[in-house]
Amino acid sequence: MRGGWWRRAASQVGRSVAVWAVSTVTMLVLAGILPDFQLQSPDGDSATTIAVTAALGAGAFGVLSAVVWPLLVRLLLLVPALVLGLLVFFLNGSLLLLALHVNPSGQPQAAPETAVIVAAVMSAVASATGAALAVRDDDAYRSRLHRLADRRRRRFPPCSTTPGTVVLQLDGVGHEVLRDAVEEGLMPTVARWLGAGPGQGAAGAGQGAAGAGPDAAGPGQPPTHRLTPWRTDWSSQTGASQLGILHGTNHDVPAFRWYEKDTGEVMVCNRPTSAVELQRRAVELSGDGGLLAADGASRGNLFSGGAGELALVLSVSARRGPGNRSRAGYFAYFSDPANAVRTALSFMAEVGREIGQSLRARFRKQRPRVSRGGLYPLVRAFATVVERDVVVAAVMGDLLAGRTAVYADLVAYDEVAHHSGPRSRDAAKVLRRLDRSLALIENVAEHAPRPYRIVVLSDHGQSPGETFRARYGLTLGDLVRAGCGLHVPRRAERTRSGAEARAAVRAALRRPVEERGEHHRPARRPEPVVLASGNLGLVSFPDVPHRMSEEEIDARHPALLPTLANHPGIGFLLVRSEEHGGVVLGARGARIPLDELDADPGPLAAFGPGAADAVRRTHSFPHTADIMVNSFHEPADGEVLAFEEQIGSHGGLGGAQSRPFLLSPLSCSPPVEGSAELVGAEQVHRVLRRWLDEAAGRPEPLAEEPEERAA
Repeated sequence: MRGGWWRRAASQVGRSVAVWAVSTVTMLVLAGILPDFQLQSPDGDSATTIAVTAALGAGAFGVLSAVVWPLLVRLLLLVPALVLGLLVFFLNGSLLLLALHVNPSGQPQAAPETAVIVAAVMSAVASATGAALAVRDDDAYRSRLHRLADRRRRRFPPCSTTPGTVVLQLDGVGHEVLRDAVEEGLMPTVARWLGAGPGQGAAGAGQGAAGAGPDAAGPGQPPTHRLTPWRTDWSSQTGASQLGILHGTNHDVPAFRWYEKDTGEVMVCNRPTSAVELQRRAVELSGDGGLLAADGASRGNLFSGGAGELALVLSVSARRGPGNRSRAGYFAYFSDPANAVRTALSFMAEVGREIGQSLRARFRKQRPRVSRGGLYPLVRAFATVVERDVVVAAVMGDLLAGRTAVYADLVAYDEVAHHSGPRSRDAAKVLRRLDRSLALIENVAEHAPRPYRIVVLSDHGQSPGETFRARYGLTLGDLVRAGCGLHVPRRAERTRSGAEARAAVRAALRRPVEERGEHHRPARRPEPVVLASGNLGLVSFPDVPHRMSEEEIDARHPALLPTLANHPGIGFLLVRSEEHGGVVLGARGARIPLDELDADPGPLAAFGPGAADAVRRTHSFPHTADIMVNSFHEPADGEVLAFEEQIGSHGGLGGAQSRPFLLSPLSCSPPVEGSAELVGAEQVHRVLRRWLDEAAGRPEPLAEEPEERAA
């Protein structure tokens, strides 16, 4: 043991000296290239003096970066996280100027703007050198990763030796998209887990409900995971799915945004105050603290899942004062200056990549296409770089701390697919980078103090198609106003996108989350409130305190329901009926009571199996809108028409948006028995809870379907 300690100490000293030497050489090279960066006095110095000056300057910069930088980051957590990212270069340059100022040898000088460049290059070179030296040294690799772990883990007793579970949510990645990405070689890590070689695909590795078997393995590649599709509720979006997965119920979440008549408020799943209320309701209804209540960690999610360890959790960001721990993950990551510089450089590169891809799409006149200007390049870079890096680092820290259950959301693909398309080259590149994140987490799990089961899932897919506004020149709100006989603006206004990443950016900037044109408390006027959630629209009349019936709507606005039901961009409507309880309306006078949909699905036939059950369940919610509107769907190509400005959308029924995936280790029991189908986020919650119980030595039988879903 004593000899091993000395070897590790000697190895660490050797790496530190090597990094110092490389940093010294880097400083000398930069001094020779940059005219405003000097390591010698105006009268000239000997080569030895210049070398000593560079060595002392590099050493001082390294010490300041290691000691002062974490303190600066902790202080700067008081400012918005996105601003912190932009301050990285300035702070690094300031540390370099300080290092040069305290240098006792020579008279080094640097202009402030030059110091920023020198500091960035030196941090990047030092980080690359340290990583290269440690790549074949397990102890060094483990030590480097431990710096990302929560420092408080040292106060806890040793963790259990039972398997832990880490669940990684690839936001918006549909089952077919994942399967095709494996076949095309975009995700080699997932392919290896499924035992699928390049070009082999994942079809044999889990096309059915039970998943993979030995037949799916490539030569010498036995599968370790199974791939299972599952079906979302009608509201195929992160708020409903993640609430159901983490808290066991998504009852009364009819859409991404909806109007509640009893409170007069518009609920939006990615608004912090709404997320807090939805989580409170779910805990009260389920009587359970959440999936992560026992030694869990929630990273980058809308909801906490009852976890004690939180980072970038939206429902917590609404808190004020010391109770708000949603930003703790920023310190754990940005306390390393090399991480800060690398992420800042990647952020700027991603902004440039998005601008270039947007210009290319515009010059090629690609269709469909939506606006990608304004702040969108920054929003995309935040989702694909900053949030990804911080969340992955937090997960690595959780693994090294030995936590029992971890749930993390990676939103990169969802954000890019909304604006570039779910099958675009841009989205494919994001999938490749996400696969590298999975590989990194897998490598860290090998160094964890307990074995880990890695589960990967998605909360929904995305369906392609142009926007309703682009095809017909008007928004859903315009169509509703026309049906009500109200004035329609001559120029249709765009419906703002509700992508999840925007909420993360707004929370990081500590700005209100209201979107332009979206009122938190609409006035109780006779005019309808029209809200969009992907290709799902909701129409409510604020001045009527209850959910209006078909008969009441017809008496008030005789042309409204026929106008909507017969429009070619509308697939079907759901309204309450005084005669039948609830009815589905479609084109050419189709009117089918909910209890007759199994025998005659009518306009729901194009939306596939399970559509009738999903509609009936939503009809039972207390806050279902007066009129629920689902867009047209073309089964041949899976296209829908989004009521928001998105060419890859989700939120309603139709196409791949309702078919996410569950990728689980073979060491876990099958998600469902035989050929049964995995339906709804609540059932996914029960599956994950069963796996947690199995890992803890508490096996449970497969749960029966609850009465509410069967109804």
